[in-house]
Amino acid sequence: MSQAEFLTILQSALTLILQLAGPVLMTSMIVGLAIGVLQSVTQIQEATLTFVPKILAGILTVMFTAPWMLDMYINVVNELFRNLVLSVK
Repeated sequence: MSQAEFLTILQSALTLILQLAGPVLMTSMIVGLAIGVLQSVTQIQEATLTFVPKILAGILTVMFTAPWMLDMYINVVNELFRNLVLSVK
């Protein structure tokens, strides 16, 4: 395996990680920001108040985007194996 092939695989893996983690992280960030604004408006300064809604939002996001995530993961892995077979020949 050449250095260029390795870097291509690494780049596709990092891109896949960002694409799969992006929706969950963005949802958790938006929920955390909304709860932070609500806490500052109501002057409730409880640090543990944000954990449960962010976890629930992350779980719901994974539940709704799981088919898309699985499809994307399978496509990238199939492409990786296809490229490995072609590079061996």
